[in-house]
Amino acid sequence: MFVQIVSIVFPVFTVIAIGYLYGRKHRPDMIATNQVNMGIFVPALIFSALAGKSVDLAEVQMIAIGGLLIVLGSGLLGWPIARRMGYAPKTLLPPMMFKNAGNMGLPLSLFAFGEKALPAAVVLFLVENVLHFAVATCWLGRNAKLWLIFREPVVLAGVAGVLVSLSDLALWPPFLSAIKIIADVSTGLMLFSLGVRLTTAPFAQWRIRVVGAVATPLTGMLIAYVFCLAFGVSAHETSMLLIFGALPPAILNFMFAERYSQEPEKVAAIVILGNLFAPLSISLALAFSLAS
Repeated sequence: MFVQIVSIVFPVFTVIAIGYLYGRKHRPDMIATNQVNMGIFVPALIFSALAGKSVDLAEVQMIAIGGLLIVLGSGLLGWPIARRMGYAPKTLLPPMMFKNAGNMGLPLSLFAFGEKALPAAVVLFLVENVLHFAVATCWLGRNAKLWLIFREPVVLAGVAGVLVSLSDLALWPPFLSAIKIIADVSTGLMLFSLGVRLTTAPFAQWRIRVVGAVATPLTGMLIAYVFCLAFGVSAHETSMLLIFGALPPAILNFMFAERYSQEPEKVAAIVILGNLFAPLSISLALAFSLAS
């Protein structure tokens, strides 16, 4: 089992480590690169995963519900933690709720479960992403326009992919091949940019870092386990939801905190340690999944 876990985790964190080392030495400006990735490559990945095959909504229904409950439930469990520790809920709860389902979740699902798991992984990413923009924008922002989330390329790609899949429309194979070539760029670039990003955020606020890094995967895995046990979810879906629950905070949390001046230095500290803690939390989730 140990060798199997290492074989899954090693490629993911090797690419992150390469990005970190390159970032330490060269200090590249990844803003434009990340914009292209989120605007072109990731939407292409989402569209190809959904439109390239017939997706039965009944097959991903429990995955979507589980992802929804993990995100929102983590916030409910995190609220008394924030109050008990004296932290502002708007600072601690978003990193606990909104996980790195893009940069880490999509590549990890591919390595762990193969191409067959990509539609379910994309559904989890879409659920997390839509909730992140909707909840964080309304909660942290003032006079926020919720409808703007439907202008996000990843959301548009998800909607288009689902519509194509449900319509059984047969797209021209060379077109799908072109989309897949673009999509294949996204996973490695997401991991590499995550490594680069870890070199730039501050390493302050150690106490809240530890609380966030530990509470994020624990609450996520707890909710995933209870949900799967209560509703008799399949072993494969249970594994995917446990790994989703174990994911660290999304870097987007820091960007929202910075945009709305919600203690961005503390949020950055939680995000950093959470991602550094991820090899352990994900390994635990994989071990639990493989043992069950």
